[in-house]
Amino acid sequence: MEKLVRQFMKFGVVGLIAFAIDYGLMVALTELAGINYLVSATISFTVSVVFNYAASMRYVFTHKEGLSRRREFIIFVVLSVIGLGLNDLLMWIGASLWDISYLIVKIGATALVTIYNFITRKIFLDGDTGAVLE
Repeated sequence: MEKLVRQFMKFGVVGLIAFAIDYGLMVALTELAGINYLVSATISFTVSVVFNYAASMRYVFTHKEGLSRRREFIIFVVLSVIGLGLNDLLMWIGASLWDISYLIVKIGATALVTIYNFITRKIFLDGDTGAVLE
């Protein structure tokens, strides 16, 4: 269990940096460039995924034997696209339906998508599956 907690903490650090990239770029695109918040949220999320892949697979997860880097990246992207769908759905519900500021909704959406990301990446990408069972 201790090993899993340490791994989640590393995931959290990588996630905070990715969030800063995501949130900062979203705000800049929306407020400075005048781009619709859903479009800017999609762009910023996509940019942060590239950083997140590189950092997560280097510092958080162990490479899974028999899984090529190409397949690993494809799985990471597919899981991230699902996460993006969840992110955008939550952004739309919060900002458009419930009329909450997109700046606040983004924080909640990020928290929920982070949990989804850790669980799915642990299951599908992490070669150290023993940490789940400890």
